[in-house]
Formats: sequence, structure tokens, C-alpha cells
Amino acid sequence: MNNPSEFFDELSGFGETPRAPYADYCGWFDRQNEAQLRKKAKEAEVFFRRTGITFNVYGQQEATERLIPFDVVPRIISGREWSRLTKGIEQRVRAINAFLHDIYHRQEIVRAGRVPVELIAQNEAFLPQMIGVSPPGGIYTHIVGTDIVRTGEDEFYVLEDNARTPSGVSYMLENRETMLQMFPELFSRVPVREVSDYPKMLRRSLSACAPEACEGKPVVAVLTPGIHNSAYFEHSFLADQMGVELVEGHDLRLVDGRIAMRTTQGYTPIDVLYRRIDDDYLDPLNFNPTSMLGVPGIMDAYRAGKITIANAPGTGIADDKAIYSYMPEIVEFYTGEKAILKNVPTWRCSEPDALAYVLEHLPELVVKEVHGSGGYGMLVGPAANKREIAAFADKLRSKPSNYIAQPTLSLSTVPVMTKAGLAPRHVDLRPFVLVSPNKIEITPGGLTRVAMKAGSLVVNSSQGGGTKDTWVLDE
Repeated sequence: MNNPSEFFDELSGFGETPRAPYADYCGWFDRQNEAQLRKKAKEAEVFFRRTGITFNVYGQQEATERLIPFDVVPRIISGREWSRLTKGIEQRVRAINAFLHDIYHRQEIVRAGRVPVELIAQNEAFLPQMIGVSPPGGIYTHIVGTDIVRTGEDEFYVLEDNARTPSGVSYMLENRETMLQMFPELFSRVPVREVSDYPKMLRRSLSACAPEACEGKPVVAVLTPGIHNSAYFEHSFLADQMGVELVEGHDLRLVDGRIAMRTTQGYTPIDVLYRRIDDDYLDPLNFNPTSMLGVPGIMDAYRAGKITIANAPGTGIADDKAIYSYMPEIVEFYTGEKAILKNVPTWRCSEPDALAYVLEHLPELVVKEVHGSGGYGMLVGPAANKREIAAFADKLRSKPSNYIAQPTLSLSTVPVMTKAGLAPRHVDLRPFVLVSPNKIEITPGGLTRVAMKAGSLVVNSSQGGGTKDTWVLDE
């Protein structure tokens, strides 16, 4: 099993010999019948379809439901590599939480001139309704998904911080369950760390953030927009795995100053609401008055300390891509340390000199909307034709503050199973972080997203990317 590559390949580096993390797996793989492995891959697809693990893809027409491709060759990370990653992620998450508290209170980082005031005040993700509000336990980002890419043996970059409502953890869990069912012998051969206790950790972490109004064991619920949401499978999956209620806005109401959910015994107060809807739809009395997804008055209960909302309203500003460009300064300002994990160099198109550079170098760059997600609204310059580049240049000139640009990184590759055998494909990694007043827990692994097309750098599920099981080794 070898896979020489012009990019850093996580299996073989820049050569043909397997790297140490893959040694045991490669020894097993070389003794397998490739036709049998392909048959197993087909079985995995049947399993995913039967379980209902689908993803809604939005386009020009009505949303279509499809399976996210799953590749049976795991992505393997050594214990040493994981230790370095977790230190960097924890440092970053602590800084993000401190930043959020600061911008909704004294705004010391703005006073110090480290972040421009207009980047906060004019940011549509900044919620004036959160000014002066301190969430229970001081936690804004209860669940974080930090997207990480790799370019070399010891070179890792944070691509973006998902602090609003990060998704994908259900795929991490189902990918592992599928691999355990298909290849049980592998897990007795290779010392892979567990991820299956994530739902238990999530419930424990959320419960630790209960408000002072909580009496006894915290009541936790998951708020979903409903079955038409692209991540509805995950909402119902997590509620089921945690053993808590899955609710929609019409199931909830304000009762005696608290948010309560409808049950067969009447209305029961909720202490912690893990919401999977955006800020704008959370409370029609405070935000979008036409919203049918949220709960009238929930922000009033929240500001009164009667309920914990996870993640806190207003956290979206922390994963704004213009704010991202200041993350090295943000980390240093709040921790007193240099950032352990690097940022990707970023041009803020709102700045005239940066815009001029970006327009001149569009064929070489990746350009993203500052509030975008899921791979929508972006340009991958090296993969775009002249017409697409010209059209995007017009967008940039008309609203430059809506975009940032980054160089095209040489993302690492990992092998995937194709009809012709193993072939390298680019990947990223989304580890999942749980934050409570007493600890930060990072599940050993995360969601590896893989570009299924040869040469493609776009790994997003909404853009045709697939997933892999992510193995973190004991050593």
C-alpha cells in the first residue's frame, strides 16, 4: 500500500513508505482482498441509507436529499499529533470565549486598538441585545467545531472557527459505528481512542452550564427548526443519544418567566436549550418578527437568567471570517501567548490595498463571504474559468466588505477507495469541543471531510464532499 504525492500525504508523507501512524493499518490492508473491501464499502452505503443518514442539499430548485459519501479507509492521527492539536484548539476556544465576553461588555480589545470598532459595531452577527448580558457560567461557546487543515508533517492551520451551531458530529459517531461493524478485527489490532461517549459528554457539559434558576437535575432539550432542515437527522440523533426531548418552537412557551416545553403532563420548565436555529429566528419579539421557528420571549427569560441557550446568542461574530483574520491578535490579547495553531493568511477585501491585490490575483486565491458557510458563495480561483472569475470580480467591486481572500493551500491528502484502487484526495478536519465552566473537552477524532473528486479542494458535504472515520491513536 503506497501513495506517493506532490502534496503531503498523511499515509506516506512525500514518499512511498507508510508513516508510523499508518503502519499497523497498512499491514492489515495489504492482506485484504480489494474486491471484498469494495463490497464492504457498498454495505456501508446500504447501512447509511437504512439508518436515514442523509443531508439536504440546497440549489436552484427544491432541496434534494442525498447520502454523504463515506470512505472506508480511515484517516489516522498519532497521539503526539493530537496532543499538539488539542493544546492549540483549547487555547483558541478560551480566547474566543473571552473575546465574546469582552465585546458584549467593556470592549477592552477595541479600546486597545487591536480590533477595529467598525468590525464589531457594523457586523451583522453582533447582537446589541447581548450587551451587558453574562450567560450562565460565563460560557458563550458551549459547542465549537474548529476546522483544521494540514500542509506538512507538523504544519496545521485553522481554516475557520464554527461557533454558531456547528454540525457534523452525528457523522463522526455513525462513521465510527459503521467501521466497528464492518471491520471489528481492526480495532483489536490498532489502538484507536473512543468517540462513542460524545453524547454522554455533551449532556454532562450542557448540564454543567445550567442557570441558577435550575432546581435539581437540569432539564435539557434540543431545539430544531424541523424536518426540512439540512441537519435534522443530527438534531434528532443527538436528542435521542442524550436521552433528552427534541422540540420545535411551537412546543415551547413562556410560563411564569421560564421557558417550558409541552408534555403529556403539562408544561415542564427547561434549564438548558441546545438550539440548532440561527439567532435571527430565535425570538420573534426580539429579532425577526416573522419567525415561526423560535419562542416568543425566550430572550427575556435568557436575560433574566432563567434559561441557558447553547450556544449563546451573538456567538456568530466569533466565526465571522473578517474577525478570523484578527484571531492571532485575539489569542495573544486574552491569553498572553502566541497562537499555537496558525491562521491562514487572509486579505480583508474591505481594505482598498487588499482589494486591489485580490482582484489582480483572483485566479490564484480562494475568496469567501465573511458570513458564508457550507462552501456556498465562494470562489476557488485555480478551479474557476475566466467567465466565473470575471463575474466574481464584479461581486467583489460592488460589495468588497462582504469578502475575504486566502491563498490556495496545499491541503494534505489521504487515500480513498475508488473503482481503480486507492487514490489521494484532499481533506480537512473538524474536531468537536465541549466547553463548560470547569473544563474543555475535545473528542479524540472529529469529522474528516474529504473531497471525492480528484484534485478538488472543496470538501464541504453541500458541495459533493464525503466523510471518513478519524482515528486518534493512543501513542
